[in-house]
Amino acid sequence: MRTATKSRKTNETSIEISINLDDPKEVSIETGVGFFNHMLELFARHGRIGLTVKAEGDLHIDSHHTVEDVGIVLGQLLREALGDKKQINRYGDAYVPMDESLGFVALDISGRPFLVFDASFTTPSLGNFDTELVREFLQAFAFQSGITLHAKVLYGENTHHKIESIFKALGRALSKAISINPDIKGVNSTKGLIE
Repeated sequence: MRTATKSRKTNETSIEISINLDDPKEVSIETGVGFFNHMLELFARHGRIGLTVKAEGDLHIDSHHTVEDVGIVLGQLLREALGDKKQINRYGDAYVPMDESLGFVALDISGRPFLVFDASFTTPSLGNFDTELVREFLQAFAFQSGITLHAKVLYGENTHHKIESIFKALGRALSKAISINPDIKGVNSTKGLIE
């Protein structure tokens, strides 16, 4: 089983996350940021992964540190759980319509972290979640996991729908990329390794 667990404690946040890439049964998210909980659950359910998150942060300031630090730890865990990356498809992509909005994510588990983010949100916050933190989360996740990640909202009006389409697409694209393909011998790279 491809699993990993990590705790991280700073002066700003205390986070414990477990990930299971092969068993999606357990999904439990508690961050103190309601909208973010919802997005992480969507990501896990559509990614067909098990995910438990317990995070406490300095929400009396805002949700920035909590969201970013969850992205950091989640990225580190994905890298660890994937191990040597043998036989994974490596690439994944997904379009997800959410009512009037359409989101797209393409990713490469390349070992070369990069983020291209193309989305704008007219609503600055949803509950205690600042919508500009979507980029911060994706950047932290991509850079810690070693993923090349492209995320785009092609069109839409409702901010909730736009962000939801991105998180669902991220889960679906990741599910494709981490899937084991018996036709792949070793790692899916002409170099013979993915770092």
